[in-house]
Amino acid sequence: MSGRKRILLVVLVLIALFALFQALGIRQQFSLEAVQSIIVMHKFAGIILFTLLFALGNLIQIPGWIFLAAAVLALGRLWGGVATYVAACFSCMLTYVSIRYIGGNALREIDNRLAKRLLAGLDKHPLASIIGLRMLMQTLPALNYTLALSGVRMRHYVLGTLLGLPLPIALYCVFFDYLAKVLHIV
Repeated sequence: MSGRKRILLVVLVLIALFALFQALGIRQQFSLEAVQSIIVMHKFAGIILFTLLFALGNLIQIPGWIFLAAAVLALGRLWGGVATYVAACFSCMLTYVSIRYIGGNALREIDNRLAKRLLAGLDKHPLASIIGLRMLMQTLPALNYTLALSGVRMRHYVLGTLLGLPLPIALYCVFFDYLAKVLHIV
């Protein structure tokens, strides 16, 4: 199957997932309050469920800040950050494996000068590129899909994700903790 067809297949699968969860009303259940209550009510099992929901949410385009804010409100700045870091890393890895399975390295097969130039930059400094992208865009689903389809090695993807996420997550934890105190949410 050609690269363009595999990219189309990935897009169709993602649209189908989005539509299915939208039609079933599941996307609407991903709210700050709902995620926070899952963590608070179930403690250990809640963290596991939180991690699974984060991964599912990432696939169906739920903003990651909802999960981070819920974890900070439920567990505090430190443990909320740790829970979010673990969940975000798991989510990114699951997305990488899923999208790579469906689409392979389809972006490598596209005959486009800009795409080739961007991929050459990624090839030249894969780890630094992924760390920088994670710091700027964290777990943005489009970034996950693009990296998975780019042909980047899994070890670079994993290491870049593990090293690139801590700083932005820590900054967001401080921000959400501060915001919660200013707004008297906690």
